[in-house]
Amino acid sequence: MYHKEFEIRWSDIDANRHLANSAYMNFMSHTRMAFLMENGFGQKQLAELNIGPVVFYEHIYYFKEVFAGKPVTVTLQLKGLSEDGMFFEFLHNIYNHKGEHCASCEMLGSWIDLKERSLTILPDYLIENLEHLEKTEDFKTLTKEDTRRFGKKPKAIDLSELS
Repeated sequence: MYHKEFEIRWSDIDANRHLANSAYMNFMSHTRMAFLMENGFGQKQLAELNIGPVVFYEHIYYFKEVFAGKPVTVTLQLKGLSEDGMFFEFLHNIYNHKGEHCASCEMLGSWIDLKERSLTILPDYLIENLEHLEKTEDFKTLTKEDTRRFGKKPKAIDLSELS
């Protein structure tokens, strides 16, 4: 299983003296990007294709506090992938130095064409590279409908009413 180990730094701790929410996000993002860079999704390759990853959501579930002084391990698995590679879902799990499960995060994303500013598919060779990642037991082939399963839609407000 793909994983990274992280030392807990002073700057990773919040006012409650445990790992801050932002540190969890940074560790997971670093793990995800390390896997992608090692598998053909480096800055040079993405620039040649003129694409970049976008995050639709990250849902984190916390189980156990993490404190400074001991490392954490962050794992990465493929939870879902559309046939054309446009949509992907990753599962991260965070474990303390004893192997205790401290947090879990489901992350859904896509690829954007940086010129057109619209979602785009992946070339077949990059889809194959993603498929090398260990899959979760509940892995599924994603559709556009899966990206809307929570029913969230943007809603504008009249900013002049806030004053």
